[in-house]
Amino acid sequence: MNTEENRVRGILRLNAFRSKDQGAGVLFNPERGVEGPRVPERLLRDYALVEGAALVGESDAAGRELAKLTQVCGQAPERFRERSRFEQLVPIAPQQRFNFGALEERSLRLIDLIAPIGKGTRGLIVAPPKAGKTLLMEQLAKGIRAVEPGARILVLLIDERPEEVTYFRRQAQAEVYASSSDQRVEEHIALAELMLAHIRAELECGNEVVVLIDSLTRLVRAINRRGGGPGRTLSGGLEASALEFPRRFFGLARAIEGGGSVTLLATLLVDTDSRMDQVIYEEFKSTGNCEIVLRRDLAEARLYPALDLRASSTRAEEKLFDPEELPRIQKLRRVLASRPPQSALRQVLELLGEYPNNGEFLKVIR
Repeated sequence: MNTEENRVRGILRLNAFRSKDQGAGVLFNPERGVEGPRVPERLLRDYALVEGAALVGESDAAGRELAKLTQVCGQAPERFRERSRFEQLVPIAPQQRFNFGALEERSLRLIDLIAPIGKGTRGLIVAPPKAGKTLLMEQLAKGIRAVEPGARILVLLIDERPEEVTYFRRQAQAEVYASSSDQRVEEHIALAELMLAHIRAELECGNEVVVLIDSLTRLVRAINRRGGGPGRTLSGGLEASALEFPRRFFGLARAIEGGGSVTLLATLLVDTDSRMDQVIYEEFKSTGNCEIVLRRDLAEARLYPALDLRASSTRAEEKLFDPEELPRIQKLRRVLASRPPQSALRQVLELLGEYPNNGEFLKVIR
């Protein structure tokens, strides 16, 4: 048997109602949306495999069943069995910043000054329609790849337009997992559930993962359309139970004491003339430790990123910045906050263009 030809990889999806012929689960490729070889019960039992675990191994000659397991979540199968469980992990505030200030891209350099992102950040990108969130998501993926070449970056698109899915797959330097708007509600939810399980397994193994979600709003909408949940109905026809799973997903972001992190940046839609979307925003605001707020009027003025300099911020940012930089950054923000939004944004973008990086720019602020 040719080992290379029979080498397979994928994410374990368990069969809830399985027969002996079906196996305990199946290797699933979320990027392509296709199933691979089935995973037998013995492997599940021998290595304590869980839903969402990333598996690498060899299939049988027919390619129908995983015959040998060589890697689980990037480590030896025996080590996976001994991993720390999620409940045992100790979350801490993000300590290490993604240093976008060293890049040429001004949009990311501005975010680094106003709402810095660290490993383990739980961030919201609050955006009205046509404010540039798609481009910002793409640039964030590329920026993280540039400053952390070894980072594992996942983009999760829920109920997205098919052409946007194609765009992300071609442009974003990341693994793109998507359910497009022509798919069933159940498929949107199933993909999100599998990805949550996968990210959780990666975190338990001490890995570092960056997740970009577009959008939390559409994920909540999908669960609400499925309906059937217990409990009360909120304003706008939103079932309170529809928020439970998205909250758990968003809450997964954290840095772990001793190593490992999940950095999660998720978009929330506002100003859509939908009462439900507004309620979703109200329920999620202040649940993260970073908020990047975009404004449509700034986008219409052809300013990019259309960043609301006053509303955007990061909690406990002092843990991310050098002690010498922080006072200068705070002084810059005070000056910008005293000016009208358009002129402040235009001026700071022009100033950033005069210096090769944020370090040089901050030296002139006294």
